[in-house]
Amino acid sequence: MYPINEPFEIGKLKVSNIHTLYYEVSGNKTGTPGGPGGGVDPTDRGFFNPDKYKIVLFDQRGSGQSTPSACLEENTTWDLVKDIEKLRELLKIDKWHVFGGSWGSTLSLAYAQSHPDRVKTLTLRGIFTLRKSELKFFYQEGASHLFPEAWDEYVAPIPEAERQDMVLAYHAQLNSVDEETRLNAARAWAKWEMWTSKLYVDPEHVAHADNDKFANAFARIENHYFVNCGFMRDGQLLESQEIDKIRHIPTVVVQGRYDVICPATTAYALKKVFPELTLHIVPDAGHSSREPGIGKLLVEATDAFADL
Repeated sequence: MYPINEPFEIGKLKVSNIHTLYYEVSGNKTGTPGGPGGGVDPTDRGFFNPDKYKIVLFDQRGSGQSTPSACLEENTTWDLVKDIEKLRELLKIDKWHVFGGSWGSTLSLAYAQSHPDRVKTLTLRGIFTLRKSELKFFYQEGASHLFPEAWDEYVAPIPEAERQDMVLAYHAQLNSVDEETRLNAARAWAKWEMWTSKLYVDPEHVAHADNDKFANAFARIENHYFVNCGFMRDGQLLESQEIDKIRHIPTVVVQGRYDVICPATTAYALKKVFPELTLHIVPDAGHSSREPGIGKLLVEATDAFADL
């Protein structure tokens, strides 16, 4: 990854009567624009050559430094797609490279399919399309067989009688009027994902779930999208008529073989309907973009796209 450079522009963009987005721009002021969305970390800048890229990062509604934190009102996939367009227009960018992993891959695909004429390339990691089968594997039964001790902690806040639908059961607790109930559920939800995101469990990463502000926004927003099936048809992002809109866009997908949060079957399903894309399956990696094999291939992809 490249050295982390400081932003030359930091701003707030009001996108509705409720929501204001945090965004930042770093790298080359006249470089080719691109960057990830979702809740960002300064190290995300390191996926891009700062001499070539004008790196745009933003926190989606309710996450990171966007306000109000953890707000679920007026917060849908299609609101986020509109927000990305508003940010592009604000920054006077004609077309940009789009980069996203996990939920970021979902949002990248949704944005590209909505605005294919504004996307130069797609660099995606850990493909997630919000199908019911994907949610069931990670939150109901599947990953539970690989991480039984972490699963015990994940199910602990939920009464046994309610565990037949964990996402729905968590929805009730994450929206409880009792603050301690909400935060206890948020920490447990976030910890499950932190536990399972790397091939080798990283205690520092797991400990991040103890940060109440992070856990509350992370868990509530994720769960809100999952309960509502991403506000789209099941499998919509993989439908032929949707893929046809983006076949012309150069696309690289980097997928960890042992990713249990977004299993390789979804990246493979995308490749089958979108054979034009380049799929890299990293044999010794899980879900995290910070795993060496995944990070290396993501940087190689952005380097290859930098001059397009």
